[in-house]
Amino acid sequence: MKWIVHSVAASAMLACASGAWAQKGETVKIGWIDPLSGLMAAVGTNQLKTFQLMAEEFNRKNASGVKFEIIPLDNKLSPQETTAVLRSAMDQGARYVVQGNGSGPALAIMDALEKHNARNKGKEVVYLNYAAVDPDLTNSKCSYWHFRLDADTSMKMEALTTYMKDVPEVKKVYLINQNYSHGQQVSKYAKEMLKAKRPDVQVVGDDFAPLAQVRDFAPYIAKIKQSGADTVITGNWGSDLSLLLKAANDAGLNNVKFYTYYAFGSGSPTAMGAASDGKVYTVGYGHYNMGGPIQPLMAEFKKKMNDDLTQSSIYHVFALLDAAFVKTGGTDPVKVAAALEGMKLKSFNGEVEMRKTDHQLQQGLYITRWEKAGGKNPYDAENTGYTFAPVKYYEPYVASTPTSCQMKRPS
Repeated sequence: MKWIVHSVAASAMLACASGAWAQKGETVKIGWIDPLSGLMAAVGTNQLKTFQLMAEEFNRKNASGVKFEIIPLDNKLSPQETTAVLRSAMDQGARYVVQGNGSGPALAIMDALEKHNARNKGKEVVYLNYAAVDPDLTNSKCSYWHFRLDADTSMKMEALTTYMKDVPEVKKVYLINQNYSHGQQVSKYAKEMLKAKRPDVQVVGDDFAPLAQVRDFAPYIAKIKQSGADTVITGNWGSDLSLLLKAANDAGLNNVKFYTYYAFGSGSPTAMGAASDGKVYTVGYGHYNMGGPIQPLMAEFKKKMNDDLTQSSIYHVFALLDAAFVKTGGTDPVKVAAALEGMKLKSFNGEVEMRKTDHQLQQGLYITRWEKAGGKNPYDAENTGYTFAPVKYYEPYVASTPTSCQMKRPS
């Protein structure tokens, strides 16, 4: 992992320059707040295991000399529960919190930390968001204490529609999304960007399903079939995506391509299997066959957990914190937040940069397609014999979208 973590000698020099090894041997507690119960429990459990594996990995070799400890807390995907467990994380000594599932819980953390940090000088807490992608979180609702490591909904749609505009078979598009902020944003940006890039494309359906409540998507698939759509765009994740894809295969919906945000997530590969060969695409900052330094971690995860490491943005939580600890010579969240602004790292998906204006990580994005594993793309997803193979890579500037954030920095 030398490619992203400074050499010990270099970090020692940096630490001396900033006032010695203030953090050597220190335990840094990270409060993990996401669902471990309900329909999205499989997603949360996979991400928690990823955090635990990455903490082990970085505890073996990090430049700042700290020891990471994960405090897992189940928020049941509820904003109210999130606020309660956030207090518990802080009571247990966490000065850094992470969350990724659902923009409602993300906003609850941001609101709570704005108040807490203003009233409790010297006890500030920083929030690293690894997967909640509502663009408002780094636009109208942006917060100094929030840093997003995933690409937001608009960035992913920018890459997806840039790819789709050159696919002549895309003529009739059906939108199906979860009925909350992220799903509504997927629908909004899909319509706007398709209109701008492919005005000939017809949107023949625009459906919303309640988040994490639908157990059978057959009625939605029947509507898609009836609409004559050749393409589906969906931002669904977790059970809402795996059950949608399963219903499509059960109904023999063979002539429709799915363009997704999260088909690599827990459960979806199994739902797709051989029946979805060549029919499902996904957009993201990485994929199963990245090679280089992330691949050994994926192999280790599979061996230890009998599961796929799907959320590699979690790597950036540790890489960025470690680099910020080295830069500041300590683990104080106030200094670390300032150090994270504008920080650049060479990472598994190219150079990444934490944009100072809105705390949105700028990074390259991939379009990948579900197909038989083998050759240059050997990774076997959920033991299906299939994988997501890259078909296009977009440099960070392609998918970068402007921000309206008016960042209020602490005085």
